[in-house]
Amino acid sequence: MRKIVTFENVEKKIEKLKPQEQLKLVERVAHQLRKTVLVPEKELDLNKLYGLGKGLWKGEDAQEFVNRLREERR
Repeated sequence: MRKIVTFENVEKKIEKLKPQEQLKLVERVAHQLRKTVLVPEKELDLNKLYGLGKGLWKGEDAQEFVNRLREERR
C-alpha cells in the first residue's frame, strides 16, 4: 500500500534535514516556482509604450530638462 504524501509529512521530513540542506531545498523550490508558476514568460511589446509620454515635455528644452535632473540628484 502506498503512503499518502501530505504537507504535514513533507514538513516533518524537512525539519529533519540539516540547515544547509533546508536552504538548498528552498532555493530549488523557489527556482522551480519561478520557472513554472509565478513568473510566466511574457514577450515585452515596446510598441505598447509608444506615445505614453506625449505632451510631458511639451515646450521644454531637452537639454534643460536633463540639466535640471542632474542638479536634483546632487
